[in-house]
Amino acid sequence: MRARIGLRTEFLLESGAAIDHKGQGRPGCQENVNDTKVEAGTAAKASSLQVAKLEIPFWVRKLQQLWKLVRESHARPLAGTHAKPPEVGAGNTAITFIGHSSFLIQTAGRALLIDPVFATRLIVLRRQRRPGLRIADLPRIDAVLLTHAHMDHLNRPSLRAITRQMRQRGLPAPVAIVPKGVEDLVADLGFARVESLEWWQSTELNAAPGTETQREPVIPIEHGPIAQRPVRQETVTITGTPARHWGARMFNDTHRGFGGYVITSKGGPTIYHSGDSAYFGGFADIGRRLQPEIALLPIGAYFPDSYRAVHTSPEEALQAFVDLRADAMIPMHYGTFRLGREPMDEPLPRLLRAAKRAGLNESVVPLAEGESWLSSDAVETERPVSVAGGQDFRG
Repeated sequence: MRARIGLRTEFLLESGAAIDHKGQGRPGCQENVNDTKVEAGTAAKASSLQVAKLEIPFWVRKLQQLWKLVRESHARPLAGTHAKPPEVGAGNTAITFIGHSSFLIQTAGRALLIDPVFATRLIVLRRQRRPGLRIADLPRIDAVLLTHAHMDHLNRPSLRAITRQMRQRGLPAPVAIVPKGVEDLVADLGFARVESLEWWQSTELNAAPGTETQREPVIPIEHGPIAQRPVRQETVTITGTPARHWGARMFNDTHRGFGGYVITSKGGPTIYHSGDSAYFGGFADIGRRLQPEIALLPIGAYFPDSYRAVHTSPEEALQAFVDLRADAMIPMHYGTFRLGREPMDEPLPRLLRAAKRAGLNESVVPLAEGESWLSSDAVETERPVSVAGGQDFRG
């Protein structure tokens, strides 16, 4: 309808110009008077159609944008293949990329999922690449961490399938850890319990009574007996971290929290998953307070530029990595779901070019779906204070 209105407006404007031209040089004749009346009526009608075109409601424009993304998401067949998660021994860590912002983290004898989305479709928006792991191939999962309530991060069918899989194997259900205000979205999905964290709050997996640290608020998590896990387990601390994003799942639930997590253990590297976030000073604060070594940072859905109010461009994500003073950056939030208007294959090459210019190309570790970073792959590189250089991040 919008296209038809635009075409009709152009036709009427062209007709008005022709009438005006036709009436010139024949003043006083009745035909010219009639033509003038037609011209005035046509111009008024065209003007009203132009106003109608400009005043399309906000929600209609959003639906049009969504429908375009949906059509484009079905244009090509699914790419990518599944893999098996690595077997991780005591004292080792593996970070496996599932796709989008989904990761399996095996560390300190524990297995955690962050923002696991295994679904092919988010209602009508289809993923472009298959998840790198199958739910049936997952190890025993101790906890599932959810950064916020958006459907590309909190997928209820995937979460229900994970808890069901654990029960079918005779294993304890995992614990769900969510931002404050998100508890009700996962309360009926079969988790052993649901814990919520605000920014800078921490909780521990397998914390022994009386051993909780007193530096930050701690919410102890009780686990059932260890089953089918020969690897010795250590205490894992999970801390909620700030972000610049938004948490509403619908339109009227803006109370829901959002953020990221830092995962620490005695024998493994400190791992930071930012969730979704725009670039902000909080990255430097997280670096100072929690000293992450491995940073999982988003690099997609940044164009048009207004999207950077809640997402980072590849260059901004690299600057966030520098602010964090981490040792390795694993990019995420690209290539799986068509959420922004930039080309699907643009974010990673842009990140790698920026990293090369900044002398950080060895610190950026892109993972294909199903591929893993292992603790033996760790690298240490001297980093500059800034990679932006005052340039336009869209450069």
